[in-house]
Amino acid sequence: MRWSLKELYPSFDSQEFQSDLVAFKELVREINDWTAEAFLNTENVVEKLESYIEYLKKYRYLVSRLASFAQLTNSVDANDEASFKYLDKIEVIANEITPAIVKFQNFLIEVDNLEEIIAKSPLLNEHRYFLLSNKERAKYLLPEDQEIIISKLVNTGSSAWEALQNKVVSTLEVDIEIDEKKQTLPLPVVRNLAYDKDPAIRKSAYFAELESYKKIEDASSAAINGIKGEVITLTDLRGYKSPLHETLIKSRMDEETLNAMLEAMNESLGIFHKYYKKKAELLGHKGSLPFYDLFAPVGNNDRTFSYEEAMNYIIDNFRTFSDRLADFVKNAYDNNWLDVEPRKGKRGGAFCYNLHCIGQSRIMANFNGSFSNMTTLAHELGHAYHGFNLKDESILNSSYPMPIAETASIFCETIVVNASLKEANSIDEKIAILEESISSSGQVIVDILSRFLFESEVFERRKDHPLTVKELNEIMLDSQKKAYGDSLDENYLHPYMWINKSHYYSADLSFYNFPYAFGLLFSKGLYARYLDDKETFVKQYDALLRETGKNNIYEVAKMMDVDVHDKNFFKSSLNLIEKEIDMYLKLADEIIQDMA
Repeated sequence: MRWSLKELYPSFDSQEFQSDLVAFKELVREINDWTAEAFLNTENVVEKLESYIEYLKKYRYLVSRLASFAQLTNSVDANDEASFKYLDKIEVIANEITPAIVKFQNFLIEVDNLEEIIAKSPLLNEHRYFLLSNKERAKYLLPEDQEIIISKLVNTGSSAWEALQNKVVSTLEVDIEIDEKKQTLPLPVVRNLAYDKDPAIRKSAYFAELESYKKIEDASSAAINGIKGEVITLTDLRGYKSPLHETLIKSRMDEETLNAMLEAMNESLGIFHKYYKKKAELLGHKGSLPFYDLFAPVGNNDRTFSYEEAMNYIIDNFRTFSDRLADFVKNAYDNNWLDVEPRKGKRGGAFCYNLHCIGQSRIMANFNGSFSNMTTLAHELGHAYHGFNLKDESILNSSYPMPIAETASIFCETIVVNASLKEANSIDEKIAILEESISSSGQVIVDILSRFLFESEVFERRKDHPLTVKELNEIMLDSQKKAYGDSLDENYLHPYMWINKSHYYSADLSFYNFPYAFGLLFSKGLYARYLDDKETFVKQYDALLRETGKNNIYEVAKMMDVDVHDKNFFKSSLNLIEKEIDMYLKLADEIIQDMA
């Protein structure tokens, strides 16, 4: 249940790691020296751009291999001092390439006929989007000396705040009483209790979790204020309209797409509110659902999985889509690409880390055997499959925008959920599976909307002053009320959700919320097309995943004849969720009638 990282390095002290660290530092020096000479003029443009691309490919290889080893080690052991030390060292060295990147982007501005230049070289044509997008981003560059200073200050600014937040959350222990027995448990274990069958345990876990955050609320508020303050300062200096504007550019998404999606999401809230109220009725609440029962299981799907059973179930159902997907996951399982054991010092949640440098991925989860945890594994394995489809692309074409990042993961999750629904025999089992699916969709549509509202308001207020813990709690509560309406009990919301979500603490991931919604809705729409023409779709789907590192979202979507500027596309995807909710409501009424 623990992953193998030896494919990256045997250890931090190993000759391989230390040699690569030295080589990395030397490469950065060499790149800076070369660009200082090469980009003084626009002579021999083709040769210079080709050389820069080759240099940058070597740089990306080394930085990704070194940093991923340190980050992955740290993610499962927050007390590993070596990982902290080397993460900082690697980041310092990596930031020293800033002069070269600034010179490169300024050089691109001077190249008037870049499209014609690209057409002259197969290597440049392969990296066409990389070159054109860098020229576009160059408009937001500050003078070289300022960019260099900023890159150094970030190490003791937002990056330091992020490391602090990760440390205090990963090491937070929660005092909780279960069955009249006092215990101290890691935060991920307590958060998993939100899915427990026992309502008393869920409620106890909710209050214990909220109480535990008081231990780290001051440190967390200092961290979020420091990070958001830095983002506001830099986006303003660089000429972005707002942090959201910068995120849209990084996401390769235009404002028209975002607005079409948000409008469709807002129009769909009513159907989700019906679901939450019906769930409250099923659980014996009058009117609204308290937050501590938001993830409560419904129905009698007692199915649990050992880790081996979960993986075999996923592989078998993935095979109904394609042998290529199933064989890929089996290889990941057989070769220990996953770390799924909850333990002290390990961060909560789940993630996939694609390692283009070795053509593999690593997946972290906190597996407890539940149906939900099984679908989480399927979700993260979808991310890994995305990376697998990109492994033969240039490393410069292997990074895809945040909204597209959720496409393959949600698609894979949908495969196992729909398979489980088909296998269900009883009403109780069907509603339990629907509960898992709709609850997940609700998080990605309704809760994501609350997070988008929260972050928008935090950025707006942070322009004026640092926010207190009380203010942050109030903004979170207000955002939840706006998204959930009266379907959640306003006396039992989650004011500290801003501490729990790590995305708020990355200066490079502002507004890492709406990409999840796009991923869900884009994936649902693609899944509907898969059902219409399975044989043709599989080949098109893999081709789409390969293209995601080389184009913007609008153009990638067009490969599947999807117009993401059209609100109706997102509404058609939401209609699929609405059908699930309608089925849920009917089954719930039958259960309630039987209980009467």
